[in-house]
Amino acid sequence: MGHREDLLAGAKRCLQEKGWSRTTARDIVAASGANLASIGYHYGSKDALMREALFATMSDWADDVQRSLEAEATTGEGSDAGLRDRFETGWTRVLELFDKHQAVWRSQLEATLQVRHDPELREAFGRVQPAGRQGLVALLHGIDEGEVDEETSRVMGAFYMTLVSGMVVQMAIDPDLTPSAQDLVEAMRRIVGDAPAAPAPPAG
Repeated sequence: MGHREDLLAGAKRCLQEKGWSRTTARDIVAASGANLASIGYHYGSKDALMREALFATMSDWADDVQRSLEAEATTGEGSDAGLRDRFETGWTRVLELFDKHQAVWRSQLEATLQVRHDPELREAFGRVQPAGRQGLVALLHGIDEGEVDEETSRVMGAFYMTLVSGMVVQMAIDPDLTPSAQDLVEAMRRIVGDAPAAPAPPAG
């Protein structure tokens, strides 16, 4: 790998081991074997490198979930499942892999709390959110990202992203109180089951 890739790998390692707020430029240099000047040369700043590392580690988590779901589908389990079954299976895998990647999600939570005071970080989160919503729909619906239309991404993707954000906070506070996939399905069933039927559109 070149220095750019070494720095990114080192920053990702620091996120895992030290978190967002406690990682320094010298920590990244020590983890990567590069030098301080190379951070500015390749990324412009330590903060820019940290942002790229954070989003890369979140992508690694999504890839892990994808591989897990694909492996289950090849065994014949859930290959013909409806959306509800896919939701339950998908969120079971999501929660399992939250635990594996919990250090990354703690870093993501730390970073999120900084966006009010960091316009560049807020802008970076804003840029990746549409793709994140689209990716979550594709992941949990078992389709290619290119098949996710804008309306589905806006409605379903935002819903899934809200669930992810809530899970991150809950697991940071007390993992034992985190709802299971079955709990989420049951909560939605109760909400929808108690909801009145939508009114018919006016004639003419």
